[in-house]
Amino acid sequence: MNKKVSLGVTISAMAVVCALTFIVTSFLSLQRFNTKVQAVKEKAEKYSRLEALDTYVRENFYQEELDEQLLMDGILKGYVYGLDDPYSQYLTDEEYSALQQRDSGKSIGIGVTVQRTEEGFAEIVEVAEGSPAEASGLLAGDLIVAVEGKSFADMEYVDAVEMVRGDPDTVVKLTVRRDGKDKDYSITRKEFDSITVKSQLIDGHIGYIRILRFRENTDEQFREALEDIIANGADALLFDVRNNGGGLADSLQNMLDPLLPEGVIAVAEYRSGVTENIIVSDAEETDLPMIVLVNENSASAAELFAASLRDFKDAKLIGKKTFGKGVMQTTRGMADGGALTLTVATYRTTRSECYHGIGLEPDQTVETGEDTDIEAFDPETDPQLAAAVAAFAEKKE
Repeated sequence: MNKKVSLGVTISAMAVVCALTFIVTSFLSLQRFNTKVQAVKEKAEKYSRLEALDTYVRENFYQEELDEQLLMDGILKGYVYGLDDPYSQYLTDEEYSALQQRDSGKSIGIGVTVQRTEEGFAEIVEVAEGSPAEASGLLAGDLIVAVEGKSFADMEYVDAVEMVRGDPDTVVKLTVRRDGKDKDYSITRKEFDSITVKSQLIDGHIGYIRILRFRENTDEQFREALEDIIANGADALLFDVRNNGGGLADSLQNMLDPLLPEGVIAVAEYRSGVTENIIVSDAEETDLPMIVLVNENSASAAELFAASLRDFKDAKLIGKKTFGKGVMQTTRGMADGGALTLTVATYRTTRSECYHGIGLEPDQTVETGEDTDIEAFDPETDPQLAAAVAAFAEKKE
């Protein structure tokens, strides 16, 4: 049976619907407005605490003149520190420049890494390959006791180290103590490439490649090392990322590409739910057996390198459980100077779970002793390296 509805009833119903829609929309808008107002109020209360602190300091601090830039840097550093994330940080202009230089794979200075001694001198713990310090004959274990005729012990240590570092194409005069005897050196500072990849043939057929860090120049050094050892007869590849704390994802992508099969290798996952491909390989692939040496100091990109080779090339991991850093940072320059390094995503290979806070368990755990020297490239004194050589021998049998 058909029923006819009058025009008046229809108009009345439409009016009710419109009224309800208006009420609901107004209610939701009011809720959003109240939430925003509350958020603004809470922020205002927080910043009012900072303002009160600032006022009190300016009125009562014993020094009248304050370094406004230093204060602002401290405030920004404190804000990021409050995130309770060990990988996020605010960088001053100087720190940002140092980070950019380090990531570039370029070094400026004489090329030494030092540590302070109890006497206030600078002990050289590492001399960079291809550096002015190496060319001048400086060695690990030497003590820098004076710079430009001034004793290290009589200066602020940080200031003394900065005097050694200096600018390229300038000369620094050092007094260096070795075996109790002092000798003066005049060394010209320069910009030079950091060596981040070392390689050699072991037992005449194992191509050993040690990756120290992932910098902008690492992928080029890696490809040259890979091509060289294969051309010299390597029939197996041993990668060493022990004590490698990570670095740049772009460099990692370029290094994994020639090793792995075609496809998406690793992804980053953001808070928003967006997933981004960060390691993609083309059809070019290296068809050789592979092993990766890892330890407790293998972190971040070094872990992703090892995980990718294990997941996509069945590479065996030998050594000790890795550090467990599976989060990604971006660094963004700020408009008024400085920069922010912020953790923005987790990452993983497309065939395994994220290892952040967990680490990668090696397929074969091998301990090291106090006398183990992984810099010597000698299986006789490096049990982890020896285990890898033995594993390749087993595969051949």
